[in-house]
Amino acid sequence: MLADALYAWFHYLAIFVLVVVLTAEAVLLRPDLTANGVKRLIIYDRFYGISAIVVLITGLLRLTQGLKGAAFYMSSPWFHAKITLFVVIALCSIPPTLAFLRWAKQSRQQPGFVPALPEIKRARRWVMISSHLFIFLPLFAVLMARHVGG
Repeated sequence: MLADALYAWFHYLAIFVLVVVLTAEAVLLRPDLTANGVKRLIIYDRFYGISAIVVLITGLLRLTQGLKGAAFYMSSPWFHAKITLFVVIALCSIPPTLAFLRWAKQSRQQPGFVPALPEIKRARRWVMISSHLFIFLPLFAVLMARHVGG
């Protein structure tokens, strides 16, 4: 029982970190982005990736080792919706991550580098899409936990 509680706790912590980092990225991706902001974006995106991996690992631990058991989750259409949405959000995070990596390379080559406004807007659009999709994950979790439609 303690292990199940710890899996849930770490799962929630990783989710909170992911939300905070995604919010920080959205805040930085403004027309007034500075060279220091670019450096922070790169760090934030690493935390985003790490937290997403921890969310996935702890979710898998809850699925396979948790008290409810895999049958509880696998029988719920909301579990499948949640996993699908998580994958969609992960795919939406690829374009900004690639942009941030490109910006990191350019900033190493040109100190003080700041990306052009269209690039900033494009990266921000993807971050905002991810953010807006993310709000449905807790809804799916609540519906799943209460066996709604399942």
